[in-house]
Amino acid sequence: MSRRGRIIGSLAGALGVAAAGTAAVGIRRQQRAISRRAGEEIPFGTLRSAPVTVVADDGLPLHVEIDEVESATPGRSAGRSAGRSAGGSVRRAKGHPPAVTVVFVHGFCLNLDCWHFQRAAYRGLVRAVYYDQRSHGRSGNSDRAHSTIEQLGRDLHRVIEAVAPDGPVVLVGHSMGGMSIVAFAEQYPELIGPRVVGIGLISTTAGGLDPTRILLPMVPARLAGPVARGVVRTLHLGHRAVDSVRRAGGSVATVATDRFAFGGDVPRGYVEFVDQMLAATPFEVLADFFPHFAGLDKFDFVEVLGRVPTSVICGTADRLTSIGHSRKLQSRIPGSRLLECEGAGHMVLMERHELVNAELDQLITAASARAAAR
Repeated sequence: MSRRGRIIGSLAGALGVAAAGTAAVGIRRQQRAISRRAGEEIPFGTLRSAPVTVVADDGLPLHVEIDEVESATPGRSAGRSAGRSAGGSVRRAKGHPPAVTVVFVHGFCLNLDCWHFQRAAYRGLVRAVYYDQRSHGRSGNSDRAHSTIEQLGRDLHRVIEAVAPDGPVVLVGHSMGGMSIVAFAEQYPELIGPRVVGIGLISTTAGGLDPTRILLPMVPARLAGPVARGVVRTLHLGHRAVDSVRRAGGSVATVATDRFAFGGDVPRGYVEFVDQMLAATPFEVLADFFPHFAGLDKFDFVEVLGRVPTSVICGTADRLTSIGHSRKLQSRIPGSRLLECEGAGHMVLMERHELVNAELDQLITAASARAAAR
């Protein structure tokens, strides 16, 4: 049997038999084997599906891509079928439980390509949705009034409404993407359990963030000090000048990316890829969102996530959202799991992708079983 056949069969088993403990162990082992290999030989930024536009409640277009579960029909790939079925759920045989849709929500100043290793691991095996958050990647540029964490929660709701209108959903967010999920949970708590059946929070927080940590990877070393010392109020007026200096100081920016994104030695291609995503995000975007990180205070709203399987993941060497934030999240979410990746930095989803994917395997398996048991 092919690799695809083994894994799809295992996931189908999890959907059909909620209490099959030994089967669940087999699923995790199969998925972990794939996760270790997936993505290493695929160039960053080349995993694509037919684009879908979702319009946010303020009229802003959001760029969305959907990897469907591979059809049994020969010659049809997940990427080719995504555009035709973006408005509905996965096609399934009559009488079978609905398949889970996993929605991946990226972090600040990144784009949907940051999920490279997760996308490679799950492509064709799980229905997966990736989208660029407003003002990021290929999505439209937001005005300052709508550049808020609360708006990101509403955007996530619109994406779910548009491309996963029925069936169970698992939400996985990194950094600001995790904050988007927390905002969503605050705004739509009635959906946690009935629709959202699993949550993954990676390198994120619900409050207490030191916003100057966010600035440092984005600003050349000779500017980081003055900015961090209190000239945030002038960022918006000076964003074009900062962008010019960032472009001129490419090597300095790459060193900063390496230091703040990763905890240890990683292939140079990882650093360059993250640096490219950071450099492609105008400094104006940082200036628009920046004030909202300092005021973020949503720990009182995360308890609702305890209704569903929840995994919290972070590197112990994360310099942006330190491990203390993840430990606090885990302590506030009843029944949640905490994976601490020793020595990994903020981009743990790349740096320790095999461990992150293994934890997501367990999350998706538990969420699928929960959905099947309803």
